[in-house]
Amino acid sequence: MPFQFINSIISWFLKKRKHQIELFLKYPIDVQEELLLNLVVAADHTEFGKQHKFSKIKNYNDFRANVPIQKYETIEPLIERCRKGEQNLFWPTKIKWFAKSSGTTNAKSKFIPVSDEALEDCHFKAGKDMLCLYINNNQDAQLFTGKSLRLGGSSAIYEDNETYFGDLSAIIIENMPFWADYSSAPRQEVALMSEWETKMEAIIDATIHENITSLVGVPSWMLVLLNKVLEKTGKNNILEVWPNLEVYFHGGVNFSPYREQYEKLIPRKDFKYYETYNASEGFFAIQDRNDSNELLLMLDYGIFYEFIPMSEYEGENSKAIPLSEVKTDVNYAVVISTNGGLWRYLIGDTIKFTSTDPYRVKITGRTKHHINVFGEELIIENAEEALKSACEKTDSTIKEYTVAPIFMNGKDKGAHEWIIEFDNQPQDLHFFTEILDNALKNCNSDYEAKRYNNMTLNMPKVQQAREGLFYDWLKQKGKLGGQHKVPRLSNKREFIEELHQLA
Repeated sequence: MPFQFINSIISWFLKKRKHQIELFLKYPIDVQEELLLNLVVAADHTEFGKQHKFSKIKNYNDFRANVPIQKYETIEPLIERCRKGEQNLFWPTKIKWFAKSSGTTNAKSKFIPVSDEALEDCHFKAGKDMLCLYINNNQDAQLFTGKSLRLGGSSAIYEDNETYFGDLSAIIIENMPFWADYSSAPRQEVALMSEWETKMEAIIDATIHENITSLVGVPSWMLVLLNKVLEKTGKNNILEVWPNLEVYFHGGVNFSPYREQYEKLIPRKDFKYYETYNASEGFFAIQDRNDSNELLLMLDYGIFYEFIPMSEYEGENSKAIPLSEVKTDVNYAVVISTNGGLWRYLIGDTIKFTSTDPYRVKITGRTKHHINVFGEELIIENAEEALKSACEKTDSTIKEYTVAPIFMNGKDKGAHEWIIEFDNQPQDLHFFTEILDNALKNCNSDYEAKRYNNMTLNMPKVQQAREGLFYDWLKQKGKLGGQHKVPRLSNKREFIEELHQLA
């Protein structure tokens, strides 16, 4: 059959990349050190390179001494000049694409520069590697006998000076190489539609009669799409619509809270889930083994990595360490220098290394997304581990959640307020809350200490959200679809009060 032949040819081509991956697995520190010097040499004559004496940088210690750690606000003036047409500011080749990212804690938009090198040597290379690793682990894979359903963001055009911005996913679709476009659905004009709810319907109409073999997208939004597919088709599960579906490539949010719902929608024991770790700033890691919750840090994508122990985190005043000095089970903030012209840039994510041979990681949260009002140091990893335990013990599942502090008031002690939208609600919400509280104590000693005898923190307050509350909140904010996510943890009550008003 022609499709079988195409599948065999593409699979053979992708498998060849495994030898290059093995090179950085064998010599990770050498690969990273060489990459750093190549980046510095490339940007030597840029405005940023001259300002920070790139011509004098001969090793990592020189680089660390000459270039300060930076947040977006620090480099925003250079980026705005680039968006108005100036070039050779922080990267030597022309930059006309900017990935718009509002994040989840700041309404102000960020515009992350995306160079041709970042597209080709990072994002597209990562797309091929994702398939390479999957195919090498699953020799009987039939991905290319059908198509991949992609669920990305919308595209908008910045009209001045021939520069463009949009969601990173939209930029990738706009520049997608022929081999990727050929094997994807829906077609480009549908994938880039800007009005999210109209786009959902168009994607469904364009794909329900296709032979879909894989899914790619953020779990929360893909779940919305799959449920709408079942509503439209009247089928009982997704395999009745796409019987040859074999893998879901996901990223963007922790998958654990969604897994049970996906397993009901796709009731196949050998169905595969592969996690990726990418952002507007770059593509960082890929799950490299079946049934694993660890991600292989990809070291040859034009990204040089540094890390700040969160116990010593002071933003731009922090001291970072290179890959060679990291340890397992330490929470680190990630700092990157890239072939898109970001230099010692704090991306806002936190990770832990689960292994240093090879370098595998787990995403633990965001530098801003934690609650530490009472010294409890609650991070997303803790919250989702505790939620998983509470859901398992009460036979419940959740769609979305957010947490904020209840501040002390006079003699009243503090607490955490959780708003949770359940897909399958627990019979006893108080019992659910008790399990959640105990699970948080088990995984976070600081939280346990503050909860001891209600010394500082009272029992959490869990509120059950009405159906569609978080969807309505995102819609009100103009943040439906794409890479937009519900903020999980906050030291302030801004989001939770807005949800109360909508409820």
